[in-house]
Amino acid sequence: MDGHGELFEIGVSFRYAQEHEWVMQAITGFLSAYFMEDARFRLKRHLHELETGMYVWICEAPGEKFIRRLLKRLQVDIPPFEVYQRNADSGGPTRHVIDLPSLQSGQEESAAS
Repeated sequence: MDGHGELFEIGVSFRYAQEHEWVMQAITGFLSAYFMEDARFRLKRHLHELETGMYVWICEAPGEKFIRRLLKRLQVDIPPFEVYQRNADSGGPTRHVIDLPSLQSGQEESAAS
């Protein structure tokens, strides 16, 4: 960390990546542009976890609220998703995982219509 904030991870599940292959490139571009908009945000590293199939971006940001706002803005640009949070073991960064919406969420939306 460079003293600008906390480390966070934004991950894309294997299922979501398979369904929407182009999204990994879109997220990388979005995060790069976000730095230009707000210098408190830093994109540290991007990796692909072979064991899980998950794509992960390691970011530095002022706090949890900042990351939640970033994810809300991202929802406008990519296909529908759910985010779940996985707290890190042994003091590592919190991971926010973008995944396909659950069937239950879709059924509830259909019933409400």
